[in-house]
Amino acid sequence: MALGDIGKKIKDSVKGIVGGAGDIVEGTVETVRGAVSGTLRGAGDVAKSAVGAAADAVAGALEAVGDLGESALSVAKGAMVGVIKGVGEVTTVTAGVISDTVRVAIKGTKSVGVEATEAVSGLVQGAITSTKDTALSLEDAAVGAAQGAIGGARAVGVNLVDTAQAAAGATIKGAQEIGGDAIAAVRSTAKGLVTGAGDVAGDVTDVTKGAITGAVLTARDLGLSAEEAASAVATGAMEAAEEVGGGAVGAVTGVTTQTIEGVKAVVKQPFAKGA
Repeated sequence: MALGDIGKKIKDSVKGIVGGAGDIVEGTVETVRGAVSGTLRGAGDVAKSAVGAAADAVAGALEAVGDLGESALSVAKGAMVGVIKGVGEVTTVTAGVISDTVRVAIKGTKSVGVEATEAVSGLVQGAITSTKDTALSLEDAAVGAAQGAIGGARAVGVNLVDTAQAAAGATIKGAQEIGGDAIAAVRSTAKGLVTGAGDVAGDVTDVTKGAITGAVLTARDLGLSAEEAASAVATGAMEAAEEVGGGAVGAVTGVTTQTIEGVKAVVKQPFAKGA
């Protein structure tokens, strides 16, 4: 996408941040927050302008790292946090705003030389960590970011297994960072991933496998229960599959009969929140 005024301003600022000696994440957060908030305060239709401003801001940040040949993870994380804080200062941040922002950002990675799965990891982690200081719920952030990641990946032909794996792992890391419930968060991410797959006719089997793999590997790295993480993904995936319909339930059920990374994921009944 062609950058607008916000995107161009942020692109130049982020280049300076990445090339400097300061904290890349925090520097990007403040740059994006200020630009998005300032733009929305002068907008006639704030709700309509929010997604456009958010997407332009993240696109500018990612273009900057693409030009510099640097890792996109830290900048993507900071940009997502900045977007959520900036939008939240003016209007309500919804799962839809998160989803649309992530989707457009992932679509844009193809044209700016940024590794899509790095961007997914940074954007999802940023969405999760932002819930510590905003009114956005952990569940809404996880569902929205995951759904947007699948939509963006599908649009540019990025492997959905890798996308789901990156999203699940980033969710657990983000929740751990803020002292949140990582297991509950990754359950919500799985819901968003499968819902997103249903929206774009993606392979629910691939998405579920990828999410379980990412959850298990990350849980082990962080000293959490791999079994609980896998079961949370399976349960969230099944919740979404029941809503998606078609062959989605069968697809998720098929995955839960397999052993993935040495773990069998168990769907917990009933599906009620907190079960």
